[in-house]
Amino acid sequence: MDGVICHTNPFHSIAFQRFFAKRNLNPTQEEYAEHMYGKNNGYILSHFLGRKIEGEELALLENEKEGLFREIYKDEVNPIRGFMEFFAKLKSEGLLTAVATSAPRANLDLIIGALGIGNQMQSQLASEDVSKHKPDPEVYLKSAANLGVKPENCLVFEDSFSGASAGLNAGMKVVGVLSSHTKGELPNCDLYIDNYEKLEIATLLSLFD
Repeated sequence: MDGVICHTNPFHSIAFQRFFAKRNLNPTQEEYAEHMYGKNNGYILSHFLGRKIEGEELALLENEKEGLFREIYKDEVNPIRGFMEFFAKLKSEGLLTAVATSAPRANLDLIIGALGIGNQMQSQLASEDVSKHKPDPEVYLKSAANLGVKPENCLVFEDSFSGASAGLNAGMKVVGVLSSHTKGELPNCDLYIDNYEKLEIATLLSLFD
């Protein structure tokens, strides 16, 4: 979802800046790029706070930071160029679609709700729905099970190293969305796109030949 449906990372950075500023911390954009994009909050908070954050403390801190993000982003929801048209093409072909995010359910509800596509997603999984986070393939394997589709017949769109790795680890084809990282910063994907403009269904189907 983040960096794949909407380019949310700049807004997550703002939320984290405000969150960390309260704690007299000021990570650089380079540090955010390396240790935030595509990572789960347990990892992010543990890294920047310099100690293991888990359990009830993680839930409290995550709720604080994600609340900041939703307040900042609620009036800024804007899909990546061409996404809505591409999604409409997928649905017109009768293809099953799922969202599998490391973000909390409230973020998923905000973004998918704002775009009005929730009723067209046959599976919606957020961080609360898995015990292991990307690059572990759990969220993608659960998504495939929800869709009733074999993993090898699934195609994942991902913008981060951990996310693309999760898709590959699930035995799925992966399209790297270059919204946050370069090709060299991602594992070896089956296809790379800058955005969804001019992306054809036939091109995606050819990945399975």
